[in-house]
Amino acid sequence: MSNNHDIPPAKQAVFQVISGGSAGFLEVCIMQPLDVVKTRIQIQSNAGKVNAEETYTGVFDCFAKMYRQEGIASYWKGLMPPILAETPKRAIKFMVFEQVKPLLQFGSPSPTPLTFALAGFTAGVLEGIVVNPFEVVKVAQQSNRQSKMVSTFEVARQIVRRDGFGLRGLNKGLTATMGRSGAFNTIYFGFYHSVKKLVPESENSTWEFLRKVSIGFLAGTLACLFNIPFDVAKSRIQGPQPVPNEIKYFGTVNTMLTVYREEGFRALYKGLVPKIMRLGPGGAIMLLVFDYVYGYLLRRHSQYPSPA
Repeated sequence: MSNNHDIPPAKQAVFQVISGGSAGFLEVCIMQPLDVVKTRIQIQSNAGKVNAEETYTGVFDCFAKMYRQEGIASYWKGLMPPILAETPKRAIKFMVFEQVKPLLQFGSPSPTPLTFALAGFTAGVLEGIVVNPFEVVKVAQQSNRQSKMVSTFEVARQIVRRDGFGLRGLNKGLTATMGRSGAFNTIYFGFYHSVKKLVPESENSTWEFLRKVSIGFLAGTLACLFNIPFDVAKSRIQGPQPVPNEIKYFGTVNTMLTVYREEGFRALYKGLVPKIMRLGPGGAIMLLVFDYVYGYLLRRHSQYPSPA
């Protein structure tokens, strides 16, 4: 990436926002169907199973039943909340990560793996706070098995009218979302940037592209393995409760313990396959788009610097 020491910090931040927003937008549009499937599988409890047509046995079974029962558009249910959220969310995440890195070097002349991990954790927690209301609306839309689509704003109105803006309404599951994002980005950024420094760059553009794709895919996959229990807890808290008018899932740790006691350890990893299928390549897409867009903006600035 181009040297950016001569670029004012404010302009660097703007470039980071643009690059991160572009990365988030593209990743959501491509990978949304897998997020819908992941959520459907996670909110499905082992207890009290209904008939076979209403039970998903795996990723491809879920895809097939959704298509048969709800149509192809159901794969993009809940798309508007992440579109509205992911652009600013990724913009904030990448900008915060880049901006706090120098503050977390602790006297080291260059960022260390600990620097990358702590900067990723900080960015992830802030990302979780920003995105949580959108996640609540998205999960409500994704868990709706009716073929008729209900608009994002109508779903949000219903949630606020019924439960308000607080931790039982538009911000329920906040700590689970913060834990999910914090855990994911600790591994995601820590692994990607540490390994990228260790694996030599290639002068061949194709091999360099493959190098970044491979490291980004591994970073996304490992991060999924690390944060999936938080994601299951978030989906259970934000999704429909098993018994109407009775709150069974509340609090991140309490929900994890409830799922573990009633359904076993493996239930904490429900939705892992579609999550990896989404965030393995999705993680690579985001890091690549960010790197290339940010590098492009830096090069454009070098060629056409702003007038003094």
